[in-house]
Amino acid sequence: MIVIGIDPGLARVGYGVIEVNNRKTEPVCYGCIESGKDRRTSERLLHIYNELAALFEKYPPAHVAVEKLFFTNNITSAMSVSEARGVILLLAEQRHIPIAEYTPNQVKQAITGSGRADKRQMQEMIMRLLYLSEIPRPDDAADALSIALCHIHIMR
Repeated sequence: MIVIGIDPGLARVGYGVIEVNNRKTEPVCYGCIESGKDRRTSERLLHIYNELAALFEKYPPAHVAVEKLFFTNNITSAMSVSEARGVILLLAEQRHIPIAEYTPNQVKQAITGSGRADKRQMQEMIMRLLYLSEIPRPDDAADALSIALCHIHIMR
């Protein structure tokens, strides 16, 4: 079973692909989709759509886990992230892939046992839980892996 975790954004979408076989969890790949700041928003959204569609083709997911929006101050940033989330949710829905959404606190709780964990604690736990030799970079990719792993833990 493959789970793809996604950390949505307009400029950068983090993704993490994790495979579960007989209760063994292994990272397949992770990275970021860079949409470029010099493009129109519609071009950026299309780029995100096309890149994720290719990822879903290469690694057909049984589930997609996406981070829920949580913004308190910057409404402009929240709007652009919500546009990217819309593209991500549409793509998964078109392919009939079950979608799970988690808040940052839910992800932190599932990975570290504390909803107050900082970014460094999260990255260290992801490295340990997935037996990686180094912390995944960039941060958006590490976040996406943690979202996928959160979903796997909650499904169990």
